[in-house]
Amino acid sequence: MVVGYLLTLVSFLIVIATFPLSLFFVIKVVQQYEKAVIFRLGEIKNKEGAGPGLFTYLPCLDEMRIVDMRTISFDVAPQEILTKDSVTVTVDAVVYYRIRDAIWSVCNVDDVQKATKLLAQTTLRNMLGTRTLAGILSEREMIAHGMQSTLDDATDPWGVVVERVEVKDVKLPKSLQRAMAAEAEADRDARAKVTLASFY
Repeated sequence: MVVGYLLTLVSFLIVIATFPLSLFFVIKVVQQYEKAVIFRLGEIKNKEGAGPGLFTYLPCLDEMRIVDMRTISFDVAPQEILTKDSVTVTVDAVVYYRIRDAIWSVCNVDDVQKATKLLAQTTLRNMLGTRTLAGILSEREMIAHGMQSTLDDATDPWGVVVERVEVKDVKLPKSLQRAMAAEAEADRDARAKVTLASFY
């Protein structure tokens, strides 16, 4: 603790001794949508993060990480999923999230964006693997809300709020598309024959 105070005092003396030039290194600016998490000798200097605006920074002792507090979106890579009724489908989604607490996003997880992205992929696979093909096609809104809730709960300790999840596309295998088209055509033909027969 005493060594920390001594190092801070020496740093301040160096800043004062090189005063006009040191202003370029000591004063930092972050934008309105950013927060700076500053570690002085390994400990968090400000419990809420610095910024937006001007703040002081000692280059010899401080390490700074800037966190973007705006809503960030990313595409969940297309996932091949085996449904409950043994059909392989390819599904992709988009996730919108924002960082609620800059300190938690830096201290509680190594790379918050990568971790959120990987968790979204796993959650998409897990949620859709328990549903049938008909359920996936008809309950996209419910799946998106369930995914958002699960992701939001899991990322809360990282200081992340998941604002929205959208299931973008569900791709069926070509053979299944042809079979469904043939079935739909046969169904239409059968209805047409019944309608024609009712006239006679």
